[in-house]
Amino acid sequence: MNPVQNNVFYCLRLGNKPSDNKAFLANPTDIMTKYIFVTGGVTSSLGKGIISASLAKLLQSRGYRVTIQKFDPYINIDPGTLNPYEHGECYVTEDGAETDLDLGHYERFLNVPTSKANNITTGRIYQNVINKEREGAYLGKTVQVVPHITDEIKRNMKILGETGDYDIIITELGGTVGDIESLPFIEAVRQLRWELGSGNSLVIHLTLVPYLAAAGELKTKPTQHSVKMLLEYGIQPDILVCRTEHHLPQELRKKIALFCNVNINAVIESIDASTIYDVPLLMLKEQLDKTVLSKLKLPNKNEPDLENWKDFLGRLKNPTAEINIGLVGKYVELPDAYKSITEAFIHAGAKNECKVKVKCIHSENISAENVAEKLKGLDGVLVAPGFGSRGIEGKIEAIKYVREQQMPFFGICLGMQCAVIEFARNVLGLKEAHSIEMNEDTKDPVISMMEEQKKIKNKGGTMRLGSYTCDLKKGSKAAAIYGKSRITERHRHRYEFNNSYLEQFEKAGMIASGINPENNLVEIVELKDHPFFIGGQFHPELKSTVDNPHPLFVNFVAAALSYSKKK
Repeated sequence: MNPVQNNVFYCLRLGNKPSDNKAFLANPTDIMTKYIFVTGGVTSSLGKGIISASLAKLLQSRGYRVTIQKFDPYINIDPGTLNPYEHGECYVTEDGAETDLDLGHYERFLNVPTSKANNITTGRIYQNVINKEREGAYLGKTVQVVPHITDEIKRNMKILGETGDYDIIITELGGTVGDIESLPFIEAVRQLRWELGSGNSLVIHLTLVPYLAAAGELKTKPTQHSVKMLLEYGIQPDILVCRTEHHLPQELRKKIALFCNVNINAVIESIDASTIYDVPLLMLKEQLDKTVLSKLKLPNKNEPDLENWKDFLGRLKNPTAEINIGLVGKYVELPDAYKSITEAFIHAGAKNECKVKVKCIHSENISAENVAEKLKGLDGVLVAPGFGSRGIEGKIEAIKYVREQQMPFFGICLGMQCAVIEFARNVLGLKEAHSIEMNEDTKDPVISMMEEQKKIKNKGGTMRLGSYTCDLKKGSKAAAIYGKSRITERHRHRYEFNNSYLEQFEKAGMIASGINPENNLVEIVELKDHPFFIGGQFHPELKSTVDNPHPLFVNFVAAALSYSKKK
């Protein structure tokens, strides 16, 4: 299909007549959204998400409108019902979608919000197809993987491109080439590339070039086999990004290019970096963005503007101080369970020119007897979000200790609720105070279930999800930190502060400094007589980016730095 034929096809897909798109036909490459597909081979966890985000950052810095979407091969409808040990944190978008944690990387790099259209799973694809079959949409035909499942995948791949909001769509395919569950996605990419036509899409294949210490050699055979498998499925990769612990010599690049049918300038080295935020500059050095633009027939319209990014890296790598923050949670064995929190600390640390060393502390291991020892040497404590009763008493003991010791405290979601329970028990004297989630028969349910949640039985996608408005109390620490009276933050919860107790709390010194104006829910609590003691029912970590570190994290780090100096 030549460019003009392809353009006519694209016009018809949009329901337009080719004659209505004269400018479009005259210069097709300026109008049609381009598609980049990122696949992985050899092994999982090579960093497709970081490569995708880094490439997107480079293209964005050249003036292109870019977004990234993730297609995951598991049958869950979304990650919302997955245990963090299974899949890391569940990232929540502005529109309330529970998504893969890679979307967090996309937002942190691009500083552009994602949506439910940016993350699709096999489960959602099959659910959509089955629903259509039940409605009779297929007119009694036999429903099959090809064409019905692949058509639904392609439809979802094109949704963002057909909005007209983006010049380039990067689609990351989860899993590894050769996985049974990934085959429909690979086939959908093969078909879609044919439909889009030459010059309107490309495939980047991320592989591993391992180093065998015994032989003292880098080995290309795994990459060759991975590309061979992709070729068997009908896809010739255009660019190979090779993860490696050692630099790839020119001779090795030539060998990979020769045996994998790519140009030598399309063999990109992705060497291990000290921080994920180095990767865009490493890809710039490898000219990945130039190679991509050339293959997509797009102009290098601007030199990359990465001054702010370089400034951030300079502050990140040259701190003038160091603090220790305790992250108290129950999923601490898996770092990805709190990925957005640890990244938010990196952003806030760079803003304060301070290295933030995060010490993960399992809440199940904290008791009244050992809390002082467990929190020894810390400059601040963040109590993490979560669900269920496991480790809850350890979180409450940690909060009691930092409140009494005047140590900076930050509670997120369940962490905020634990702060409320601790205050009720040890300041208000409500010794049996608890959350309905942990104890349905508690005499003092200071945390109760939201009214609209009480009739809900299905777990997936039914919490209070997405962005909600919060009004900040004048004169409060929260208002001073945000510098405004109204904010929006992202939520993921079923339980809330019980307003029946609000008057008691505020008389004793814990004020509700943030209130949702629509239903009067308490969103933020803080202590008046404490240097920094703030709990938020929302998840501020989800909105922290390189360009805009979240103010609550920035100020928490500043408070911990001040506490450290006083020590």
